[in-house]
Amino acid sequence: MNKLNKLIIACDGESASGKSTAAKLISKKYKLLLVNSGLLYRYASKLLINNNPKNQVTYLRKKFDNVSYKNIAKQSLHTEKISDHVAVLAKNKKIRKIVNKFQKKIIKNNKRICIEGRDIASKILAKSPKYDIAFYFKCNINVASFRRWLEIRKKVPLKQVKKSLLRRTLMDKKRKNSPLVRVKDAILIRTDQLTKKEVLLKMSKYIENLN
Repeated sequence: MNKLNKLIIACDGESASGKSTAAKLISKKYKLLLVNSGLLYRYASKLLINNNPKNQVTYLRKKFDNVSYKNIAKQSLHTEKISDHVAVLAKNKKIRKIVNKFQKKIIKNNKRICIEGRDIASKILAKSPKYDIAFYFKCNINVASFRRWLEIRKKVPLKQVKKSLLRRTLMDKKRKNSPLVRVKDAILIRTDQLTKKEVLLKMSKYIENLN
């Protein structure tokens, strides 16, 4: 098993592509701190939906200055209302700056870390520090929407979930600020073609080769 004192992994991918599950598995195996970038934006959306502040940027800046990632990760943030809201929120350059600053602070204090999101390899870990290895996750939309549908306990129609995922991914790829892209050296992981065990084995193989 990889014994590197420093191991920084970037995991990017489309909505419901399986990147969160993969990031959890690899982080557990290599004892890495796991940071889900998407949860930070979902947390921001939840705050804005529930509190409707007059100045969103000032409000979120204060909130992120006084919260721990551990606290954010404990919250229920995967609702369709938040999913639809966060797709628009994530395009806001000022809000992205707040979230990026929060992430950078965590990264600065951890040399063994796995971060998953949509602009990790291309933006957050592009340099200082740069990722040691990057993965990019894709999944067939029908498989992805079915997984998300089960995840939210079938609370909304499957067709609506599919429509929401397609919309989110399109917005992520088309947005002006930090769009979702696969960097040149990112290793492609097709989660619709692999089991969880196979995903973990494939990722582990590339990590072990870092030595």
